[in-house]
Amino acid sequence: MITLSSDFGTPYPAAMKGVLASGTDARLIDVSHEFPRQDVRAAAFWLREVLPHFPPAVHLVVVDPGVGTDRAALAIRAGEHVLVGPDNGVLLPAARKLADAADSEADAIEGFEYAYDDPESVTFHGRDVFAPAAATIHEAGRSQFEAGDRFGPVEAYEGLTFPDPTIREDGADGEVLVVDDFGNAITNVPGEILTERFGEAVTVNGVWAPAKRTYAMVEADNRLVTVGSHGNVELAVNQGRGDERFSVSTGSRIRLRWT
Repeated sequence: MITLSSDFGTPYPAAMKGVLASGTDARLIDVSHEFPRQDVRAAAFWLREVLPHFPPAVHLVVVDPGVGTDRAALAIRAGEHVLVGPDNGVLLPAARKLADAADSEADAIEGFEYAYDDPESVTFHGRDVFAPAAATIHEAGRSQFEAGDRFGPVEAYEGLTFPDPTIREDGADGEVLVVDDFGNAITNVPGEILTERFGEAVTVNGVWAPAKRTYAMVEADNRLVTVGSHGNVELAVNQGRGDERFSVSTGSRIRLRWT
């Protein structure tokens, strides 16, 4: 299996699939090609949440604002998975989570730099660099491909971590990491600080809202603060957009306070 993720929209992913189909008989599965354009952190967040639900696979990821520069092309082995993409941090959060889920202590993260010839296009490394690398790894076997030929081991690569919230006695200070297509504003505040307060009220940047376990526990078009499937506090509106009603967007600072 090879999964594909990008911020390309359409039709560019079809070209990557054509390259993969020419070099391997792997099953191809799209994760998303609608990640926010050139937003490495948002893509890294969603990949961390989605990829651990897949069986062992090669994961091709192209969210690459630095395409055509001297940034490296990486293959990162994490447990029984391999992630392929640009060296800009987008692969690291998912790789860490996949490695943590591995059964064996030997299944740690291993990084390899992919050496490629001058590609046909300096603006489309997804087709000309990363898709051929993913096909090569799939055909060699996720656990068998080693340093040599085009893959050289690397110890250091671009890291990416999410900011930590500040937990307080009266609430938490944090940040909106991403906003999903429903308008739910997903924060970096861990959900466990809110679950014991379901049924109470909180304020977010001074805006009052009830803390509820599900969206439907408030009337339609009403605000709520809840815990999403990702385990983080999210700002939502039942059948509406939480980002608009709480006046936040990706990167907004939030002050969550108990009332």
